[in-house]
Amino acid sequence: MTTAKAGSGPASKRGGKSSFQIYENGGSTDEIRLTIQLVIVARRWRSLMDERLRAIGQSSARMEAMSAIMNSPELSAQVDIAKRLRIEGPTMTRMIDTLEKDGLVERLPDPTDRRSKKLRLTPEGKTVLSDIFDIADEMRERLLQGLPQQTVDELNDVLKILSDRLDKGLPAVEG
Repeated sequence: MTTAKAGSGPASKRGGKSSFQIYENGGSTDEIRLTIQLVIVARRWRSLMDERLRAIGQSSARMEAMSAIMNSPELSAQVDIAKRLRIEGPTMTRMIDTLEKDGLVERLPDPTDRRSKKLRLTPEGKTVLSDIFDIADEMRERLLQGLPQQTVDELNDVLKILSDRLDKGLPAVEG
C-alpha cells in the first residue's frame, strides 16, 4: 500500500495526487486510514453494544439518551438533550416517547415555559441504565485491556480536539 508523507501541505504530502487518486490506485495516507478507522471502530462498537444490550431489551441509542438525561446539570428540556447528543428533534421525540411509554423517563412541566417539558429518569430508568452500564463496563474493559493509561489519555485528548473541531465547523485549510 502506498503512503505519501513528505512535504508540508496536503498536495505535497500526497506527491501532487488527490486522495482519491491515491486511494483509487490501492494506496492510502495516514489521514485517510485514521478517518476510516474512526468510522469502523465506532460502527463496530455500537453494533457489538446493541447485540449485547438486545438481550435485556435495550440499545446503545437508549443508553445514550438516558445517560444524557441523567447527566444533565439540571432537569433539561428535550431540545437540549437532542443538541447534546447531536441528533434531530424528531428523532429525540420518538426516543423519549418510547422511553416514557416503557416507564424509564418522565416529562415534567417547565415552570418557565408551558410549551416545554423537562426530562428526568424514573427510578426504573436508573435501574435499567445501571444494568446497561454493567454490560458496557465489561465490554469497555475487554476492549481497552492492555492499553497503557497514557495511550487512553492521549486518545481521549485527540478525540476531544476532533469533536470540538466538528462542533465548531471545520477550520479553514491553511496553506
